[in-house]
Amino acid sequence: MDKIYDIIIVGSGPSGLSTALHLNRFAPGFGLDTLILEKSRHPRAKLCAGGILAEGGAVLAKLGLDLKEVPHVDVEKALFNYEGRGLVARFFNKKPIFRTVRRNEFDAWLASKAKERGIEIREEISVKKVESFEDYALVKTDQGDFRATVVVGADGSNSVVRRTVEQNPRSHVGRALEIIASPKNEENERVASFDFLVVPKGISGYVWDFPAKIEGKTMRCWGIYDSNAVKREGRAPLRQVLADEMKEHGYLLENYELKGHPIRWYEPANTPAIPRVILVGDALGVDALLGEGISPALGYGKIAAQAILHAFEKNDFSFTGYKGMLLRSRLGGALWRRTFMAKLFYRFKSARWQRIIWRRFGWLAGILGMAFVVGWEKKK
Repeated sequence: MDKIYDIIIVGSGPSGLSTALHLNRFAPGFGLDTLILEKSRHPRAKLCAGGILAEGGAVLAKLGLDLKEVPHVDVEKALFNYEGRGLVARFFNKKPIFRTVRRNEFDAWLASKAKERGIEIREEISVKKVESFEDYALVKTDQGDFRATVVVGADGSNSVVRRTVEQNPRSHVGRALEIIASPKNEENERVASFDFLVVPKGISGYVWDFPAKIEGKTMRCWGIYDSNAVKREGRAPLRQVLADEMKEHGYLLENYELKGHPIRWYEPANTPAIPRVILVGDALGVDALLGEGISPALGYGKIAAQAILHAFEKNDFSFTGYKGMLLRSRLGGALWRRTFMAKLFYRFKSARWQRIIWRRFGWLAGILGMAFVVGWEKKK
C-alpha cells in the first residue's frame, strides 16, 4: 500500500470510463497516474434499456470515438403516448432519434478504448469502503487497500463510495423491470414506444418497448419504469402492469426472464463531493423524468475531469466548487429541469389528465422537451 495513485475511479461503466478518457484528453501530458477498479469482468451483464441520445454520441465523438462501432439499432421514430395517442418524435433528415445498445457490449467497447489509451483497469476487485483523510483517500477492497489523491465514485445506483459522501441525502430511487423478447412485428424494428398508461395506476413512469440487437438479431426490450417521483398509496404492482400491457401486444411475461434494478435520480440538493472524493453517473443521479442514464453518465465524466484537473492545478482537493460546476453546466441544467418536470408531470395522475396532456398537448410536450430537456451537449 506504499504507492499513492493520483486518481482511483471505482467502477468502469460509462461515467467512470468517460472520466478517465476525458482526463486523458484534457491533460495528456499531465502525468496523472489513474487506476480504475471494476468488481466484475468485461463484458459483464448490465440491466439497461440501452438508449443513447445524440448528446451521448456527441460526447463520444469529441473523445475521438464512434458509437457506430458498437452493435446498435437506429431508432427512427419514438412514440410518447397514452392509450395509443400522443407525440410522434422523429427527425425528417432521417437521423435517428436515439440508438440502442446492449450495455455488456457498449461498456466492454468503451473499456477497450480506455485500455488502448494506456488507462489501467483492474477487474474483479470489489470495493468495500472508502475513507477520506487529510493527505489521501483510502479505498478498501477484497484484495487489499489502495491510496489515492482523488477517488471518483462511478459505481452505480448502489454505490459504495456514495456512503462516504452522503450528507443528509434526499434519497430518490426509482425502479425498472425489463425482459428481452423476439419481435412480433418486423415493421416496428426501428420504432420505440413510451406509454404513460401506468400513471393513473399510481406509477410515476411508463412502459417502454425498444428495439435491441443481440448476436446480430433484432429483438425487443420491454420494460417498466417507476421514478417514484410522486409517492402514492395503492400503487399497482409493476410486474402485473407490465404483464398486462405485454399481453395486449401478444407477449406472455411468464415466458421470459424478468430482471429488475434500481435507478437513482439526480437531486440538486444532494452533496456530490467531499474532500478527495467525488461522485459521477448513477452514483450521483440520472434523469428522473425518463430514467435516461448512459448519455448523462458520459457527460458527467467531462465535468468531473475538469474538476479534478482544477484540483491538481490549485493543489486544493476540497471539491467545494464541484456542486456549482454541475449546476452551471448544460448537463446539470438539463438534469435539474428533468427532476422538476418529473415532480410536476407525474402529479397529473388521473386518466382524464393524461388523455388531455397527450391528446391535446402532445405537441407542447415535444416543444418543451426539445427546448429544455435535450441538446445539452453540442456536436462542436
